[in-house]
Amino acid sequence: MGKRSFTLILVPHSKAGSKCLPVSKKAVKVLLGVGGFLFALFVFLGVDYLSMNHVRAHYRKLKRESDVQRATLEKYKIDLEQLKKTVESFETYAKKLNIMAGLKAPGVSEVGIGDTTPASALQALTPAPQNFSLSNIQQLNQKAEVLEKNLDTLVNFFENQNARLASTPTIWPTVGWVTSGFGSRLDPFTGKPAFHYGMDIATNIGSPICSAADGTVVQVKTDKMGGKSIIVNHGNGVATHYLHLDQFKVGEGKKVRRGDVIGLVGRTGKALGPHLHYEVRINGVAQNPYFYILEE
Repeated sequence: MGKRSFTLILVPHSKAGSKCLPVSKKAVKVLLGVGGFLFALFVFLGVDYLSMNHVRAHYRKLKRESDVQRATLEKYKIDLEQLKKTVESFETYAKKLNIMAGLKAPGVSEVGIGDTTPASALQALTPAPQNFSLSNIQQLNQKAEVLEKNLDTLVNFFENQNARLASTPTIWPTVGWVTSGFGSRLDPFTGKPAFHYGMDIATNIGSPICSAADGTVVQVKTDKMGGKSIIVNHGNGVATHYLHLDQFKVGEGKKVRRGDVIGLVGRTGKALGPHLHYEVRINGVAQNPYFYILEE
């Protein structure tokens, strides 16, 4: 029996005769198989392409949402750090008020003693960068609640202590910069360890010196150590000392109010340069003046 086959007849558009092309059944099957495979491959690739387009579009959408969420979280993190610094600042302020009021503030952290210039004190209170987390928010919320209760107590206290507040030193006695804070240091003349009982504020000769609170001038004198100096008694055992003045603007027995000019900055007595040595004493015991200054 002869092999079964198909014949393809090719009819040209020209006047040339037609041509016959015999094709075996096996060849037809092969062509149909290849054609079917190519069609299936085309359909698969088309579906895969459409699917990948959908995936890519979904990925781009998710990426945009992720970028927005990341930016939002970064903003929240920055806001949280700023809020934390603000709470710390209020905490420092409350600490000073508690010292003035003679109250113990539960939960309000103590300010460390060391280099007690304003810059270093604030630096010590500045929190280290932390990760944005729920626990940090909860801790901050708890600290804010404790601080709020303490401030409420202080408000109630000072509402009934107006006279005491007026006689409490709360302002910078002169405008300048702190060159030596309260506490242990090396004596600038001997180079040996010594305790500094006040705060040195360097500024220009002739700069005004103001009384830090209401009170009475109880001493105006000149000596080799402090040079021209003034002591103001504010009552309740509180007194402020001002040393190394260039000029006096008040006399003993003078009643002064907070902010009144009592003298001018100089370099009299034992002083390397023009500055004001400022002390706050409670019942004769020297305190850190910085903790009695509410001005920034």
